[in-house]
Amino acid sequence: MKTLSLLIIVFLINITCKESTTVYICNSPGAKKYHNTSDCRGLSNCTYKIVKVDIEKAKKDGKALCGFEK
Repeated sequence: MKTLSLLIIVFLINITCKESTTVYICNSPGAKKYHNTSDCRGLSNCTYKIVKVDIEKAKKDGKALCGFEK
């Protein structure tokens, strides 16, 4: 029983400590930032579609975290 309780606690800690894997980007050719939330004010000037992508893809495409979210 102690082992099961320990496994549950470790699982819950792992879930709460993981970095969000989904971020938002403006789908314009010149966009250089990614955003943790879809309502970030850095996305307010986006005239293209705002899309959800994996953070790994955003970083691979050369995007950096928006300055409003640092």
